[in-house]
Amino acid sequence: MFHYLNCGSFFSPNQADLKMIEVVCNDRLGKKVRVKCNSEDTIGDLKKLIAAQTGTRYDKIVLKKWYTIFKDHVSLGDYEIHDGMNLELYYQ
Repeated sequence: MFHYLNCGSFFSPNQADLKMIEVVCNDRLGKKVRVKCNSEDTIGDLKKLIAAQTGTRYDKIVLKKWYTIFKDHVSLGDYEIHDGMNLELYYQ
C-alpha cells in the first residue's frame, strides 16, 4: 500500500523559508551600497533596489563578480550569492 504526499509546498516557498540576505555592491569610485533582499529575488530586482539607493537608472547598472556578468532574469540563489557577499558595481 502506497501513501502519496502532497508536495505543493516544495515548489512554493513559505515565508519562513525565505531569508533576507545583505549584498554589498562597490563601484570602486567611492560608492558602496548595502542592499537587503531575498535569496529568491532576481538580479533585476537587486538592480532596482540599488538604483533606488544610488539615484541611477537600473538599466544602466551592471553587476559582476570577477569576470562573470550577472543576467537580470536569474535569481541570487541560482548564482549562489549569499549573505554578506561583495559584488562589483559598474555603469553602462
